Amino acid sequence: MFDNLFPDSIFAKKLSPASERRLRLAHARAEEAIIRTHVENALAFVDTLAEELPFDRAIDSYVRVMGIGEPLAGTIVTRVLVVLGEDLLPARRGGESEDMRPRLRLADASDRSKAPRRA
Repeated sequence: MFDNLFPDSIFAKKLSPASERRLRLAHARAEEAIIRTHVENALAFVDTLAEELPFDRAIDSYVRVMGIGEPLAGTIVTRVLVVLGEDLLPARRGGESEDMRPRLRLADASDRSKAPRRA
């Protein structure tokens, strides 16, 4: 009787692998947007309270007031500290580029996964 009212899952059938990948990518983008917004707001919080609190206590207060749990809180605190510390660190030497990470090519990675693997 209650089987129709309380389904086992939202989706009637399992998602295709391609849909599952798109869902995971969308989820990752959403999480990153949430983190970025928290970092911006925490920085504004630090600036607003600069005369009353040191930056580390202001960051801790932001995390506590917003009710952010771990591991998200640790990620936000680290990123806020990185932004605040950029002014304190010396500039990179030797003309290194600012972004040393290689470009991520998701289409190439998925094409490689279809190719047979060689030992």
